[in-house]
Amino acid sequence: MPIRILIAKPGLDGHDRGAKVVARALRDAGCEVIYTGLHQTPEQIAAIAVQEDVDGVGLSALSGAHLTLFPSVVEELRARGAEDIIVFGGGIIPEADIPKLTAAGISHIFGPGTSLEAIQAWVNEQFSD
Repeated sequence: MPIRILIAKPGLDGHDRGAKVVARALRDAGCEVIYTGLHQTPEQIAAIAVQEDVDGVGLSALSGAHLTLFPSVVEELRARGAEDIIVFGGGIIPEADIPKLTAAGISHIFGPGTSLEAIQAWVNEQFSD
């Protein structure tokens, strides 16, 4: 059974090129990828993740709202009994914010310039049996 990943753009950030590139790379690596599109709330993202029975949620943020939005997605997943879904993220996220996100339940943050191969390898490592 393929790894199922939801790629989501929480909040009002309208830049989705990176999210689409990662979604395509994961698909090409054999994952089943669901892309939510722009302007999703944490509640919508969690609901879709549960409905689609995904293994992981990849969040993308370039707007600076990651410290609010990423932890909110984790909280919404917990509220739905889906704390087993691994949440990871990427985008323009200051290095100083990464420990705060990790403490809030985000498994990994991919910064600008991370290779697609590195993201694919991390996903495979996290979700392979």
